Amino acid sequence: MDTPTTRSFSLLALLQSGREWNGRELADRLQVSERTVRRDTMRLRDMGYDVRSRPGPGAGYVLRPGMKIPPLLLTADEVSTIITGLLVLEAWSPDDATAATARTKLEQVLPRKLQQRAAAVALSTQVSRKPPESVDWNVVGKIADAVAAGSRLIFDYTDQYGDRSHRTVEPYRHLLRQQRWYLIAYDLTREDWRIFRLDRMQEVATSVGPRSPRRFMWRSIEDWLTSDFGSTSEH
Repeated sequence: MDTPTTRSFSLLALLQSGREWNGRELADRLQVSERTVRRDTMRLRDMGYDVRSRPGPGAGYVLRPGMKIPPLLLTADEVSTIITGLLVLEAWSPDDATAATARTKLEQVLPRKLQQRAAAVALSTQVSRKPPESVDWNVVGKIADAVAAGSRLIFDYTDQYGDRSHRTVEPYRHLLRQQRWYLIAYDLTREDWRIFRLDRMQEVATSVGPRSPRRFMWRSIEDWLTSDFGSTSEH
């Protein structure tokens, strides 16, 4: 099936030849319009590939010299683990195509033997576990980026009583617990560690954080959740 994902990988394969292609050549090779070539080129740029173009009549496209796509050095067992994990997410979030798209992209770049293993795992796996509440992967991504960069998160929050507040926090971790997704963070206004449900967070944005991350004082999140301190936190 011709999808934006498969088209993008076909376009990337052509660009990896190292030569410059004009839009008409790429359109003919991919059997699409030049407008579609431009869209797929933008998609590759959004994915981080440095595709350069020369504007004007006969516009050309080239992958930045020296930019190579590293091979995926995975074992068959590692492929089985990754595919199973993605299948779980697909089953848990049937209305969200993110996991299915990720699995398709992975399968596209695997060697033939590992493609066969991935297909076999997908064919033989059935997920029947009760799914957790749905999660906004964009919010998960913002939390991950903020934790990695040492940034703060700003968001509006609606608590269990329906009261709304504006929060500025230093995020520590997000976790899946008892079928729900949560954020563990230090609330700067309350001057305390708090737990927030992701589905109650709105208008999530990042801002500059401290030079060094705040230290989490417990051995693990579970220790904190089962402590007196954790029991007085927000649910």
